[in-house]
Amino acid sequence: MMKWSYWLGYILFQSAARALFGMRVIGRENLLTEGPVLLAANHESFLDPPLIGLIYPHEVRFLARKSLFKGPFGPIIRGWNAVPIDQDRPDMASLKGIIKRLRQGEKVLLFPEGQRTYDGELDRGQPGIGLVVTKSGAPVQPVRISGARQALPRGAKRLRFHPITVSIGKPLRFTEEELASLKGREGHQKIADKIMEAIAEL
Repeated sequence: MMKWSYWLGYILFQSAARALFGMRVIGRENLLTEGPVLLAANHESFLDPPLIGLIYPHEVRFLARKSLFKGPFGPIIRGWNAVPIDQDRPDMASLKGIIKRLRQGEKVLLFPEGQRTYDGELDRGQPGIGLVVTKSGAPVQPVRISGARQALPRGAKRLRFHPITVSIGKPLRFTEEELASLKGREGHQKIADKIMEAIAEL
């Protein structure tokens, strides 16, 4: 059952997704619904976390810039299951928290690129997501969102009415043998690259 703050945000963004963006979801048959899931998506806009979160009828956790937690909106963002992270100086504490959540069977959304796109093109994934996969053993659900950059581009202060589509790819599962052979930064980067390839195919 959703806690009230998350439920309220869910209803709010669900209404906006329909009324403002006519959001479509493609590939819902690929969605993993049981057990821990690491959702890996491209990052176009501040709209991405709540809109991607709508594909599940229960709570999803995600990382958010530490600066967003300052001021009056901090409690609201925390109520929506955001975990603060310092993008300039990423620490292991945040990643360990995500790994812990996955081991507890939760759904977690990460953006392998680490930041929002400027031009809509996909960037290379960062090895951090490979570390999370290695330590948690969770299956990866590739997701691609399109149209969010046009609705709220990086640096923009106003929403624009633009169709948004969320495409869900077939899950990626890494065997224990694969994960054992993909240790260290180089191995983690290979996992990140494979995840970004799956996102690019959507």
